Amino acid sequence: QLVESGGGSVQEGGSLRLSCKATASIFNYYHLAWYRQAPGTQRELVAKITTSEVTEYGNSMKGRFTISRDSSTYTMHLQMNNLKPEDTAVYYCNAEHPVIGSQLEYWGQGTQVTVSS
Repeated sequence: QLVESGGGSVQEGGSLRLSCKATASIFNYYHLAWYRQAPGTQRELVAKITTSEVTEYGNSMKGRFTISRDSSTYTMHLQMNNLKPEDTAVYYCNAEHPVIGSQLEYWGQGTQVTVSS
């Protein structure tokens, strides 16, 4: 249902763009988000975008990351700039039903982002 791409390795201060392609029904009716999880830590919200394109960011991502939706390709993007070593994690695409919430959601397989100092 959700297919991620765009992870990789980059040096501190660099940029990466993650993409998450969804099915049309998920893209049009679900809130979309990126989460990340580093080894030994809990999964945390990176950024979220609702069906009406209201956005929300995790505190450490504000000003550096930008989430967007492309309705022509049913794809969500996460532009990550000024990356830091602490951004190293597996990034997961998430789709959550706007009414039912986390009881009806989908997850991508995850894509690794590694930032070296």
